[in-house]
Amino acid sequence: MYPTRTGIVPLVCLLALLACWPVAAVQAQARAWLDRERIALDETATLNVETTEAGVAAPDWSALEGDFRLSGHTSSRQVEIVNGRSQARVLFAVALSPRRTGALVIPPLRVGSASTGPLTVTVGAADATPARAGDPAFIESELDADRAYVQQAIGYVLRLYYATPLISGELEQPAPDGAALQRIGNDVQYNRDIGGRRYTVVERRFLLVPERSGTLAVPGARFTGRGTGNFFDDLFRDGSRLLRADGAPRFLDVRPVPDGAPQPWLPLRGLQLKYLSTPQQARAGEAVEIVVEARADGASGSQLPALELTVDGGAQVFPEPPEVEEGFDQGRPVVRVTRQFSIVPARAGTLTVRGPRQAWWDVGADAARVAELPDLAVDVAPGQGAAAVVPDAGVRNVPPGIRVPGVQEPIGFWPLATVVFALLWLLTLGWALQRRPHASGGAHADVPDAVATGASTDPRMRMRALRDALQAGDLHAIADALCALAQPPAEGLDALARRLADPQQRDAIDQLQRARWAGGDASSARAAVRSAFREGPRWHDADAHEEPPVLPPLYPR
Repeated sequence: MYPTRTGIVPLVCLLALLACWPVAAVQAQARAWLDRERIALDETATLNVETTEAGVAAPDWSALEGDFRLSGHTSSRQVEIVNGRSQARVLFAVALSPRRTGALVIPPLRVGSASTGPLTVTVGAADATPARAGDPAFIESELDADRAYVQQAIGYVLRLYYATPLISGELEQPAPDGAALQRIGNDVQYNRDIGGRRYTVVERRFLLVPERSGTLAVPGARFTGRGTGNFFDDLFRDGSRLLRADGAPRFLDVRPVPDGAPQPWLPLRGLQLKYLSTPQQARAGEAVEIVVEARADGASGSQLPALELTVDGGAQVFPEPPEVEEGFDQGRPVVRVTRQFSIVPARAGTLTVRGPRQAWWDVGADAARVAELPDLAVDVAPGQGAAAVVPDAGVRNVPPGIRVPGVQEPIGFWPLATVVFALLWLLTLGWALQRRPHASGGAHADVPDAVATGASTDPRMRMRALRDALQAGDLHAIADALCALAQPPAEGLDALARRLADPQQRDAIDQLQRARWAGGDASSARAAVRSAFREGPRWHDADAHEEPPVLPPLYPR
């Protein structure tokens, strides 16, 4: 559907105004990161190097060979639209096997015309051999503590080991009774040598929050899959072998909230507050910035109370939304929260900023603690010229612009004009779309609202979700979008493939599975899915009457 001629004029005006805004030149940038910053001597870590410069060669990895053995070189390319411009992103990855323990430094690497920053990976001694090492596949799980309090965040790590390349598989972790279990982040995949045998490890992380006291039982995980077979499997069967593994249950002693504990109840291993930016002086009527950071060991971002600042001496405080970074360190959750505050003094004098203060419970020492920052005393000078402030009135003069109720700073003419033109265009477009069904003769005018607005039943919306996942999502997001194409959604890619009539689409799903779990090329898998499903899925006519398979879907989700 297209806007009417009435809606074109505001659209042209809006585009003309947006074209007048300065656009910064896009320069090539490069960055590097590790999928894990702490590993054991017999494990691997993946080093990722990304650049925005197209057509560059892979970095020179020779500087790493003194401390690491290199393997598993891969590369992929992605194009995205940034500020109306097409921008390519090229990703190079390599698996690092450390040669020694300690803090190993990865030096800056040159890629194209840019360089990455240095990184450090901490390598510990080789871990103890798991009890079931030697099996083709086995499961290992770990809780970061044996005892916990109610509502304390506990890290739960699940590891699937398999020595045979997977064709398909499914890893399930049942939820415990009496606790919330939330999956955190994406799966991490690496290699580990155990007893002379090389295993691929899929590590999955969870946040476990007990809801009541007593003994909490975490059920063991289950894995069912198919791997490539041996010579006799290839000769007499279908070339695959069945793999099964069951994890052992874990038990946690959960204690109630102690009497007299500080409220709100916040059980942690550690909490630190820090000023990242503080003003030395200020001027009446002009904003200054204060940035506060909180680091919590043993919590998620949703468990921490919001950082707040209060001031004495006449001022307005405008807090920005907090920035939250969550992660895992040594098997337990950690979080870093930063928040910026803009403070506008109303008059000259001394402005006192009260430092934030947060009570919490130290689960290691079983004691109440308080994290706090000192107060800040800021000297505020009188405003200058037109911005001068009347000390008694506590009101600063306003620079030229248009005042909007509820907005502290006045808005200039051109930004406001852009917003107005955008609203006019949207109103015109809505009016045109509302009139279009009546002008078309009514073939679709009587469609029920429940059907017309049901995105979940609209194949076009499901195809749009697949295109979005192919453009910006990871392989797991692509798999979820593919399964959602079926109605009802397919329970895994194996089930989806059986319902498809097009061999090319089934082959694309097979390539995607190999990229997810067998080390296949992710870029080629994306391209295969994009090409095969460009016109949508093609189903079997008798799909609704398909018999269930002998074996369940087998790829990890």
